[in-house]
Amino acid sequence: MDKFLEMKTFAAVVDCGSFVQAADALDMSKPAVSRHVAELEQRLGVRLLQRTTRKLSLTEEGRLFYGRCKTVLADVEVAEDEITAKSIAVKGLIKVNVPVSFGLLELAPLWPDFMAKYPDVELDITLADRIVDLVEEGYDLAVRIARLPNSSLVSRKLASTRMVLCASPGYLKKHGTPKHPSELAEHTVLSYSLLATGDQWDFEGPEGKVSVTVKPVMRTNSGDTCIAAARKSKGVILQPSFMVSADLRSGALVELMPQYRSIEFGIFAVYPTRQHVSPKVRAMIDFLAKAMMGVSWLDEKPH
Repeated sequence: MDKFLEMKTFAAVVDCGSFVQAADALDMSKPAVSRHVAELEQRLGVRLLQRTTRKLSLTEEGRLFYGRCKTVLADVEVAEDEITAKSIAVKGLIKVNVPVSFGLLELAPLWPDFMAKYPDVELDITLADRIVDLVEEGYDLAVRIARLPNSSLVSRKLASTRMVLCASPGYLKKHGTPKHPSELAEHTVLSYSLLATGDQWDFEGPEGKVSVTVKPVMRTNSGDTCIAAARKSKGVILQPSFMVSADLRSGALVELMPQYRSIEFGIFAVYPTRQHVSPKVRAMIDFLAKAMMGVSWLDEKPH
């Protein structure tokens, strides 16, 4: 009984979406793949996959076990790569994708230090807020701000950030300070159009989850544009702590209803699972993790 092989086979079936494609990816026969998954389910005493003639789907137990499997497999890969990397030079081109605002505010000051530490590495850094396909577009690494990283990618958490509700003192003096999220429906709102929940803003407060539908007077795919307008007393914004922390400290903006917490996101370094992690990429991940260690823009706990 090889537990590691069973886990690897099960994860490959989920990632590939079929036993046949998993067999090709693992260089196994389809019966062997089926046998490993069946033996795993028998040993655990639960069904992990629902099988139909058209597709596979995970059971609730399967979803939980899949997440654990990916963590274990990623840890093993990291351990092997760390040993291998010790004997290989860090050099060559690294193509990186990062979010625009985070890339400008937090990462741009770090790249010169990385270049000084690894002079044989060439950087190709693209700033874009869309979710790029790392494999199809040829990226070695991406930094993503998300609640959970995509399950098809290996990830390492670098830090956390939370969405902060705020407005300028001038706006609040003219329009009043909301005391409950429901009051936001009557306030002037400057909305970030790429927010996953759209015009529904979610909070967790003393009475539990609270949602409100806002009515934006401006929508934009740029958080910086929202913040610039908010500084000029044009409305209420919901923006990441790393973007508004300086304004909150200076008093240009004021956090509203701190007892009602909005969404918290992780900041992850992500890279494709199907490619061997090169020393140059491993070096960048380690560099970013060290640079972000313990960072806190407001009151986030260190990752």
